[in-house]
Amino acid sequence: MKPLIIQGDHSLLLEVENPEYKGCRDFLVIFAELVKSPDYMHTYKTTPLSLWNAAALNCPLDKIVGGIEKYSKYTIPKNVLDDIKNWYNQYGKLILEKHNEDLLILTSSDQFIFDKIINDKNLQTFWQTKQEYSVLINKSDRGNVKHALIKAGYPVKDLCGYNTGERLEINLRKVDISGNEFSLRDYQTEAVEAFYQSGKNTGGSGIIVLPCGAGKTIIGLGVITAIANHTLIITTNNISVKQWINELLQKTNITEEYVGQYTGTTKEIKPITVTTYQMLTYRKSATEEMQNLEVFTKRNWGLIVYDEVHTLPAPIFSATTSIQAKRRIGMTATLVREDGKEEDVFALIGPKRYDVPWKVLENRGYIATAFCTEYRVKLNSKLEKEYAYADPRHQFRIAAENPEKISLIQELLKKHCNDQILIIGQYIDQLEYISKLLKIPLITGKTNNNKREEIYEKFKTNEISTLIVSKVANFAVDLPDANILIQISGSYGSRQEEAQRLGRILRPKKKNSYFYTIVSHNTTEQLFGSKRQLFLLEQGYKYEIKYF
Repeated sequence: MKPLIIQGDHSLLLEVENPEYKGCRDFLVIFAELVKSPDYMHTYKTTPLSLWNAAALNCPLDKIVGGIEKYSKYTIPKNVLDDIKNWYNQYGKLILEKHNEDLLILTSSDQFIFDKIINDKNLQTFWQTKQEYSVLINKSDRGNVKHALIKAGYPVKDLCGYNTGERLEINLRKVDISGNEFSLRDYQTEAVEAFYQSGKNTGGSGIIVLPCGAGKTIIGLGVITAIANHTLIITTNNISVKQWINELLQKTNITEEYVGQYTGTTKEIKPITVTTYQMLTYRKSATEEMQNLEVFTKRNWGLIVYDEVHTLPAPIFSATTSIQAKRRIGMTATLVREDGKEEDVFALIGPKRYDVPWKVLENRGYIATAFCTEYRVKLNSKLEKEYAYADPRHQFRIAAENPEKISLIQELLKKHCNDQILIIGQYIDQLEYISKLLKIPLITGKTNNNKREEIYEKFKTNEISTLIVSKVANFAVDLPDANILIQISGSYGSRQEEAQRLGRILRPKKKNSYFYTIVSHNTTEQLFGSKRQLFLLEQGYKYEIKYF
């Protein structure tokens, strides 16, 4: 019996208990997005963006249509097949190329699309000289026109090429500074080539999607050495800045004099400069300009690296619009953005260039085997009454800070007394209380960098085995031996946060990893928890449900 039911609203319903579930799930992730996941039936949705990314990855349309026909239980609605074909074929219908030193030429192979965009009032300010099937635009409008066209529903295939940045002699080491043999894994090499494409105009901008622990930083090093130009790296926090610098010095032949950090304490512009999104967007007041954005133009960068690109703030989008002639790579575990700006990332950074399902890397031993469990804990009678009369935001917080969770945390700590454990949560008051009660070190945004690094070092050397962290640990925390994560509260239904948190314990190790989420039973926290899990379910993980 086939497992897939396709509906006229572009919903694809996948029966979980069907023998062909796994094969169909792995097929759907190529071109559809999981939106709901009840135990018995998962709901996927096709969108223009999901089809554009499939097209950009060169997944053949015949494979998508053939797979739908293979797995579909009933007759496929004609409008769905037509839309899938139309959306897929939209990518590549508009081609942007260099015309001369000052102008670019936008060409369409489709008369209908061309007529529509030429007469779109929101786009007409970009058009210079109109020709048959093509129009000239100013070189300075390269990013703006791509952004405007994708908002109109038409992705642009950008073949204008890139300016050559200032040359930098840099190579990967075969043996790192610590004396360990070093080389890129096969999929890391594939990712570098999928992005760079031997320097052709078809490459040079786009997104690499891989799970935490799979070595996205190493891929970044591979891209930097392939391009061998001055490079700006933008990441999420100061800890990550230091990790990037350490990896550069460890695994390439570059020396300290060529690597700088642009942070609150040190403002260096060097051939390779590492900074943070927060630093670039900092301003003293809402009325002042963000002068640090000038970092984008202070040197002739040949490459800009956007680490954790799904966190890209809006002001950086604006800066990125004006630097389309520079090669740009974004790296992330998930393209999901809770603000819905995935299309902006597609237009201004580039399409998805490389993606490997998490379970594929797990099966090959490149990331740890992980088991996910959701524990549902009751509210006591007093909190139940308080919850019933509270507004929705306060209800969520009551559920998240449910004190009944503490007994379960203690049981899990006993169960995993020989493991390296992270306890992570959203609310500082809750974390401080548990830290004091259980005598466990705590790191929050208020912890100064020196203290933070001291605690991380003690955790890495097993001087301490359990650590409580706030959401500052969602990104760029290098704790390779952590194999247990207990999530006691989170950011509502954030799928990206769920993926990032699991990623904290996915570095390969001899032990299995366990990801525990604790929610209050029959509350909005449980509802949001099911939304948080969508991306990981799409990747093949299953959540065991237990009650406490």
